[in-house]
Amino acid sequence: MIFNAVCAQQSHEHVVLSFAARASDVLRFASIDRIGRDENGELSGFQRPQVAAHIREIRDYLEKPNSVLPNPIVVAFIEGVDVEYLEGGLARLSIDMSNGAPGLVVDGQQRLTALAEVGRDFQLFVSALICRDEAELRRQFVLINNSKPLPKSLIYELLPTVDDLPARLGRRSEAADLTARLNFEATALKGYIKQHTCPEGIITDTVMQKIIMESLNNGVLRDLSHGQKGADKCVRLISNYFDAVKRVFPEAWHGQSPVSSRLLHGVGIQAMGDVMEVLAQRANARTIEEFYDGLQCLKGKTAWTDGEWEFDGETRRWKSLQNVNRDVALLKHYLVTIVKADQRRRRKAQPVPLFETSEGDA
Repeated sequence: MIFNAVCAQQSHEHVVLSFAARASDVLRFASIDRIGRDENGELSGFQRPQVAAHIREIRDYLEKPNSVLPNPIVVAFIEGVDVEYLEGGLARLSIDMSNGAPGLVVDGQQRLTALAEVGRDFQLFVSALICRDEAELRRQFVLINNSKPLPKSLIYELLPTVDDLPARLGRRSEAADLTARLNFEATALKGYIKQHTCPEGIITDTVMQKIIMESLNNGVLRDLSHGQKGADKCVRLISNYFDAVKRVFPEAWHGQSPVSSRLLHGVGIQAMGDVMEVLAQRANARTIEEFYDGLQCLKGKTAWTDGEWEFDGETRRWKSLQNVNRDVALLKHYLVTIVKADQRRRRKAQPVPLFETSEGDA
């Protein structure tokens, strides 16, 4: 297929072209690579699942005879295209489809799908971006869509596959990678975290990423994350901790959801993240058994699924706690205070040696 295009001078590393094409033609030379994971948990694709209601709204509008669609569809190519530069900033784009559709839709999948369902000879603008490899394609997808109302969880799940990110996304990328490993590897949280590639999960991925980011910045994961096996150590510690949590509070975990148990709710996960930090730093807990022992002090003092929380001067029904800053801070303070008091009690209960022997006295 050959299209006459306008070439935009934007970057020395990329070729950016704009041309008009029918929706049916775009779907011939470009595909919508939907995000998913293979049997080993490896990420593939990058587009969010189709949103039927949104597509229907666009289609209903486009069926009107006076409808217009000035926003372009963004299609990225890695190979299968040839550009012939002409005078005056014009170009001729040749697309080779002998091996299938070489392009991937980076932005505009809902508009394109809706257009394909409309029985009109409708042309739309296409912005073509030619990338050097798939890694660059994913990077452009993240950067192009990050400022738009795409689900943040989708963007965050893609971050670990992208290099050369802005600094503000770097730590989020590390947390997203650890979250995905916890969700798809053999850990205590396997299948529990709700992601675009695991919609049946229970715990919100952005909440898990938040406690991981806080720990990477100022907690136990900051030191563990360094070195060749740093990520493995981080995954193991978090898995061991939540394995212990499941054993200490089985009635609030198994068969429950964020609606029926505040332990699995955003407010509970964040608060328990702070408890993990206290036990890891003050009790040097690393194994399931060590975390299990440190969590014993909370038994009988929580109201995850029923009853009331007795905070300092305030009584709250179990279900009234919400994932808002005030409630999160309130629950964090309550749980951490109990755990810290228990750790102080344990230290005081330890026997003090009658005398110490120096090397010179031995």
